[in-house]
Amino acid sequence: MNKSFLKNIILTALCLALLAVLYPIYLEIHKEEILKEDLLAALLEGEKEPLYFNERTQESDCKAQGLLPDKDCTPGAIFPNATKDEVCVSGYSATVRNVPPSLKKKVFAEYNIKYPLPFGSYEIDHLIPLALGGSNDIANLWPKSAEPFPGFYEKNITGNYLHEEVCKGNIVLSVAQERIATDWFLIYNNISEKEIKELKLKYRNWADR
Repeated sequence: MNKSFLKNIILTALCLALLAVLYPIYLEIHKEEILKEDLLAALLEGEKEPLYFNERTQESDCKAQGLLPDKDCTPGAIFPNATKDEVCVSGYSATVRNVPPSLKKKVFAEYNIKYPLPFGSYEIDHLIPLALGGSNDIANLWPKSAEPFPGFYEKNITGNYLHEEVCKGNIVLSVAQERIATDWFLIYNNISEKEIKELKLKYRNWADR
């Protein structure tokens, strides 16, 4: 048998043996990260389907439901004709943003929050972000607090993450809209720390922290 051939066989066998030892260790070290990736992938699966929103049935005494708004006051709303190609144009959100101070005050009043507020304590949040085709209709607006964690800053990071995934073609726009309106905090908790750091650097928020 050729010595070079034998040497290659031995080296291959050693590499396979080393891989057999190291791979389980790698899986154990990265187990949480792998589980997050799997859960995130499952959350974002789905085909293109039209979204249907409930009618806004309440205009006062609105109460946030944990990390989500009052569904009767803020059921969500989108620009029905917004497409992936439109929302993925750089600067799109700035061209459609239209929430005057009078509307902001009305939103705070509906949620029984005194206005003006300490700087950085609340943000008038688009339940479905403009960057995902959300509209400026009051049915899509609510006062999202900074605290407790995760607050509006973390929701903004989630919106930016979903926007990038939509524009990469990894997520259907309607699926991203539905998930941000119902499971944004679960999605945030499963974005890797590395991706969150990259998003923080790329999308500077007025309340950056």
